[in-house]
Amino acid sequence: MTELIKELMPQHVAIIMDGNGRWAKSRGVPRVAGHRAGMEAMKKIVDHSDKLGIKYLTVYAFSTENWKRSMEEVSGIFGLLVAFVKRDLKELIENNVRVEVLGDYSSIPEDARRSLQKTLDDTKADTGLQFNIALNYGARDEIRRSVEDIAAKVKAGQLEPEDVTEELIAEGLWTGKSHSYTPDPELIIRTSGEERLSNFLLWQGAYSEFVFTDVLWPDFTPEEYEKCIAEYQSRDRRFGGR
Repeated sequence: MTELIKELMPQHVAIIMDGNGRWAKSRGVPRVAGHRAGMEAMKKIVDHSDKLGIKYLTVYAFSTENWKRSMEEVSGIFGLLVAFVKRDLKELIENNVRVEVLGDYSSIPEDARRSLQKTLDDTKADTGLQFNIALNYGARDEIRRSVEDIAAKVKAGQLEPEDVTEELIAEGLWTGKSHSYTPDPELIIRTSGEERLSNFLLWQGAYSEFVFTDVLWPDFTPEEYEKCIAEYQSRDRRFGGR
């Protein structure tokens, strides 16, 4: 394992888990097999984040744009989510991991929604790692929802335009609405060699450090994870200053 500096450990890590499809294609197996392997990788990273003392882990599980994929693939993804919850809920509780959802999950399949709600309910009292699942999530839509709520309050006379602050907008984002306020991520990792945000945490990532790796998500091990954190720790974060 990479030697990491405890004092420089990021409080919040966000991950764009990319490459499941390419992993499956390279092995001649169905895309859902890639998503299944990706779920296993995700579990390992959740466990390792907890061991490293990271307080918040956010993963991009399903975007608002992912509905454009085939129904077979979409159904497979949500089926895997149900299986993950049934298999690992007990372990999440035992490890004091709290699960939150960023996004509007009211429109996902009913069995997945029920399983997810049970996870949220059963882990809401946990005080360890907060594991945020960005599900049916899109950053532009997230910002639009916050601005729409503020505009309605201005129209109703509950707010003056000059009362609108960055903090107020942030409070209306999914990260501000979660039961335990999620701070902006210090580190955003994207796997598979792609180097873009893909509508993920656009507001919250304003001063995040980005680390891109060519490793496909199903092959992303705790060792690779530590290399990304070590890269983050090597940087000088100036936030616009000298």
